[in-house]
Amino acid sequence: MLRQSFAGDVFNTLWYARAALDDDWSCRFFTALGTDPVSEQMIAFMSGAGIDTTGIGRIADRRPGLYMIHLEGAERSFSYWRENSAARLLGQDRAGLKQAVETASLVYFSGITLAIMPPEDVTFLLDCLRAAVSAGQIVAFDPNIRPALWQNHMDMCKTIQRAADCATIILPSFDDERSAFGDARPAETLERYSAARNAMVVLKDGAGTMRVQSGDDVLEFETNEVTDAVDTTGAGDSFNGAFLARFAETGDVGLSVEAGQNCAAQVIRHRGALVPHDALGV
Repeated sequence: MLRQSFAGDVFNTLWYARAALDDDWSCRFFTALGTDPVSEQMIAFMSGAGIDTTGIGRIADRRPGLYMIHLEGAERSFSYWRENSAARLLGQDRAGLKQAVETASLVYFSGITLAIMPPEDVTFLLDCLRAAVSAGQIVAFDPNIRPALWQNHMDMCKTIQRAADCATIILPSFDDERSAFGDARPAETLERYSAARNAMVVLKDGAGTMRVQSGDDVLEFETNEVTDAVDTTGAGDSFNGAFLARFAETGDVGLSVEAGQNCAAQVIRHRGALVPHDALGV
């Protein structure tokens, strides 16, 4: 049985950040959509969740991307149809993209964004993010590695590492890093991402120990045990959203990890990527 819904890794993260933040914070989504009825429905859905959609560009001859989630037990995999999605062209609005980055206190982006954009637009985005870091803004990046979206493995790894070098917070998942980069141990992932710049690396490892490296210090956090998980879709995005919301408010790593873990534990007890805000308890 198929069920239509609206989701996507950056939007999912904004959804959970919005749930975790006080009302005096705003969450703005910068992307591109079409002018078709589904795009209109998506914008209405996002706005209804309290997400600012004024940064969404409209491209008349493009449509939203499509993906399908496959579940085996509680574990998920994906199929994608995104070749002609409007989001691929989000970097064409150079002035809008630059302004969106410059006016945010915290910018979040992902490897999926990089995978679907043309190389010249990726370069422009990364230049904007470097400038944001130099200006003292927080730039958070989840590599969210999905090989099916990339042209080849080498370009994928090089671009992911370039992007990580532009971030102040990096939020990888060890399973992805092990598959893409051949990391044998979590320590290798931490070392690779923390080597180029003094970024905080928050390494998720499924139900395993979470590790946070900042400078030379590595903190370890046990992950909440969830025995009644039904769907892991959105687990990483929900952690990211709640973690970043709490970190933006407090700057406290321990409180931020706790918020992210509690949110993710609730999400995997529900089906689908987006859990209603009133069911989260964040």
